[in-house]
Amino acid sequence: MKHTQVIHGQPPSKSNCYRIISIKGHGSLAKTQALKKWEQSFFMQCGTYRDANIKQYFKLDIDVYFTSQRSDLDNALKAVLDCLQTCKAIDNDRWCVEIHARKFVDPYDPRIEFTITTVDGVETRPTLTTKDLFG
Repeated sequence: MKHTQVIHGQPPSKSNCYRIISIKGHGSLAKTQALKKWEQSFFMQCGTYRDANIKQYFKLDIDVYFTSQRSDLDNALKAVLDCLQTCKAIDNDRWCVEIHARKFVDPYDPRIEFTITTVDGVETRPTLTTKDLFG
């Protein structure tokens, strides 16, 4: 599957989209309204990949158009991968083995444009156990 999906709106910085709240005396993190709104918008716009539920290795090619140079590309990637899981485009972001990301500035039309491509032949290494390490 290789189709370009466009999501309009600037992705929020994942690191700045949580606030500390108290639940029954314990600190916790909660999403800000800005993050919730962008996630809902992403879900509504993501028709190309919604419910694809990719359960194999994939690569993500993504162009992010911010309104200014101030935003960080890496934080946008975290938000996008989380949204791809939420709309069931991917089963889990742990299947992502490659990301090709580019940052652009478009003050009039902030957006992301991305494709997801499944990848065959990814070499995996066996998991070492404590027994393997220490006998």
